[in-house]
Amino acid sequence: MKTQKIQKQFKRREVKFIIDKETFALFEQELSQYMVEDQFAKSTISNVYFDNDDFDMIQDAIAKKNGREKVRMRVYDQQPSFQSQAFLEIKKKIGGVGYKYRLTSTPIAIANYIEHFSDHSNVLDAQVSAELQSLIKRYCKLSPKMYIYYDRSSYRGRDDRKLRLTIDQNLVYRDVEVPLLHQKYGFPLLPHHLMIMEIKIQDAMPHWLQDLLDKYHLEQQSFSKYGTAYRLNQEMMKGVAFADRLIL
Repeated sequence: MKTQKIQKQFKRREVKFIIDKETFALFEQELSQYMVEDQFAKSTISNVYFDNDDFDMIQDAIAKKNGREKVRMRVYDQQPSFQSQAFLEIKKKIGGVGYKYRLTSTPIAIANYIEHFSDHSNVLDAQVSAELQSLIKRYCKLSPKMYIYYDRSSYRGRDDRKLRLTIDQNLVYRDVEVPLLHQKYGFPLLPHHLMIMEIKIQDAMPHWLQDLLDKYHLEQQSFSKYGTAYRLNQEMMKGVAFADRLIL
């Protein structure tokens, strides 16, 4: 598989909050003193998560086993196509610090690489190959299992460009017709008035930002999009009422 860009590695803390749209409108007004819109301020994000047939990887992540790993393919195009730039991302968390290994190619190439894995260290970054090989050894065959879509707004610090904040809304998921090239549709991952705010930091939370979080009574929450989609899907299969599935 040929890659279009050099794979990148990320190491950072990611702190999540569930916030309603009305509160964020007020929060954003004060945030503008310290943060500005990122280079790609508005984006649409389509994800496909890979797992084995028994969903062992996400069950281990929910149980906080191993490195709580996830393997996903991500595309930022409004309407993904065969030619879209796609990112293969392997994520894990160790000691509260998130690590992400990433490379780029096309949706078909990445899907084929994951589903029919062999050691392509001569073509791909050795770290990506090693991480994926380790996961396949533990979970055996991986294939597309969950589609998750959302709209994202991105901000960065005026003074600290490594400080980032994202807002994800209009989240939907589905476990059928998972490939990226299908239309954006599915079940709601959150009630429509709620959004996911994520703060990405290298070290400690800036004092001004912590003061804002305290002012609006925002508390850190553990929230996994794939984990939530998996749990909701399991509840639906067990016959839980649709309305009940929207309760956090």
